[in-house]
Parts: sequence; C-alpha cells; structure tokens
Amino acid sequence: MKELSLRELNRTLLLRQHLAARVSMPALDLIRHLVAVQGQDPNWPYVGLWTRLTGFRHEDLSTLLEDRTVVRATTIRRTVHLSAADDYRWLYPTVRPDPGAALGAIYFRETLAGLDIGEFAGAGKELLTGRTVARRELGRALIDRFPHRDPGRLVHILGHLHPLVHDNEAGRWNAWGSYSVSVSLAEEWMNTPLAGPQPETMILRYLTAFGPATTADIQAWAGVTRLAEVITRLRPRLRVFRDESGRELFDVPDAPLAPADAPAPVRFLPAFDNALLAHRDRRRMISDEDRARINKIASGGVPMYLVDGFVHGRWDLDGSTIRVTPWHPLSPADEAAVIEEAEKLLPFITDADGKVIIDRQ
Repeated sequence: MKELSLRELNRTLLLRQHLAARVSMPALDLIRHLVAVQGQDPNWPYVGLWTRLTGFRHEDLSTLLEDRTVVRATTIRRTVHLSAADDYRWLYPTVRPDPGAALGAIYFRETLAGLDIGEFAGAGKELLTGRTVARRELGRALIDRFPHRDPGRLVHILGHLHPLVHDNEAGRWNAWGSYSVSVSLAEEWMNTPLAGPQPETMILRYLTAFGPATTADIQAWAGVTRLAEVITRLRPRLRVFRDESGRELFDVPDAPLAPADAPAPVRFLPAFDNALLAHRDRRRMISDEDRARINKIASGGVPMYLVDGFVHGRWDLDGSTIRVTPWHPLSPADEAAVIEEAEKLLPFITDADGKVIIDRQ
C-alpha cells in the first residue's frame, strides 16, 4: 500500500481544489466540484471562487443565486453553504441530523418546554407555504402562536423540522449586516422534491475534491458520523493509501495525485474555506501550532493566505486596505508574491483605491 507524505497530500489538495492554478470554468461547475461552498458570510464565497477561477466576476455567482440554480442553506456541519440546487436535493437529506437529537441540545431546552412539536411544525409550514418570509417576521409570527419563548430560537427549531433555504438577496455581495435573511420551504423554492439520503454519492464527490482522506476526515467535513460502514461497501471501488502515521486514506480511482515538489503559488483564502476545514487532520494545509493561534476567534472566521501551499498567516480588509499579518518570516521573494496577489484581490473586494500593508508583529 503506497504511503503519501504530508507534502504530497498538500500538493494534491491544492491541485484538486484548483488552488495550484486558476482554472477557466463556469462558476456553477466549480461549485458542483466543491460540493458545498462555505457561505456563512455572504462575501466569502465570492472570494473563494475568485481565488480559484480566471476572470471571475461578482455577477457570475449572484446570477446563479437569482435564478435559483445555486441555493444558500444549512447543509454540511449544520452551517450555511452554497450548493447547486440539484446537489442540495440529495446533500441535505444525507447530512441532516435526526431532528430529535438536534433539538435535545441544552440551547433549546427552555424554548421547547411544553411545546407540542407536531403542532409547531405544522404552524411553521403553514406560515411559510407559498411565501418567502424574513426570519425576524417569522419569529414574530411564531411568538404570536407560541408566546413567551425566544423568537430566534423558534426559527432555529423550525429549521431542524423543515428544510429551509435563504432568499437570493441574502447571498449577494456585501449583504452582511445590511439585510435580514428571508427563508422559504426548500422544495417550494426549488420547485422540486428532495431526494433520499445518498451517502455513497456524498463520499465519492468529497473524495474527488478533497481526497485522499480518512473516514474521520470525511465525517469531519460532512458533520456526519458512522460512515465506516458506507466506506466498507465502497471499498472495492476505491484506491487505498496510507499517510505517514499509517492511517488508511481512501480515494476515487482516477483522481490526480500531485508530486511533493509541485509548485504552489501564493493564494488568499476566505474565512471558513473548506480547503482548510474539510479534514479532521488539517495539517496538510495548516499546522497545529498555527491553528492554536486562532482557536479563540476561529468561530468568527479568519481569512488566511498560503505560501508554499501551507497557511503562512492571516489577512484582513481594513477599509480599503488589505492588511497581511505573517505568522512566519517572509523571504523577499515570498513577500513580493504575497503583495502581488493581494494587489490582484484589492479591486475585487473594494471599490476604493486601496493598498496592501504587511503588518509585522
């Protein structure tokens, strides 16, 4: 069984994520390839597509949301992602947690006390049928029927009981903080019923974009446990490798592998990019030491940049300035490459004349 080094895994991930070289393809094809693009903040998916595609424009994504070819909704890891509508149909049922287990969280205990779930689910569906409703308005309507509870948590509970998608305005560029997200029943929004769970499809699609990977990696990306049995069924159709620690890595048969010495350009990644979050063992792109730097603030999202294929530091947009904060020394050549890539990004993320600052700490 072939062993793959950490650098081979790094270069292979860059290749499959289209971070080794930008590609010319429709944005929809890239979203399908990536399966689900993190969309917790409306702007980050645009940056993630820009860093992978040649000539990407904001309208290339916003148009897909407007015509409902791409949907914005909670899917993998119970967080907001963008996915092709035809992928959402099977992906959501595959990763959706059991509603009973999800609602057993302490967070919901007070809101659920004395609540008839069947009655509540029916009322929520009635309020949404044929409508797209702002979450704030939906919360107020639910409070009218189920008083003395937290409206935000009632909306959250409803999202566990019915698949909901966000309206296209919630995913437009610069929508964060300026727009109240509205939701619809997913099947009405897409005008098509959901499919049944398809864990085999999910695993094969994941491996195509993120493999080779362990079972734990797949589960970490999807937010789903107990996939070992599915992997066992798929095993005759998969390649199997080992990493430097001896763990089994599974892969689809024809996906490319990259050599350890393949070139790796500087790349700026958005916060929450799945290239960084899609493995239980994230060392193929970020060291444990660098992860520890941001543990306390990671939930808020930390955009990072790559040098030689690995996370080298963070970047932030401060007004019209990209502020780059290295965590490791930069050689003159690498610093020039970081500034060059940041200057390419500037006109995409800010309308003003901007500048790049290397913030050495």
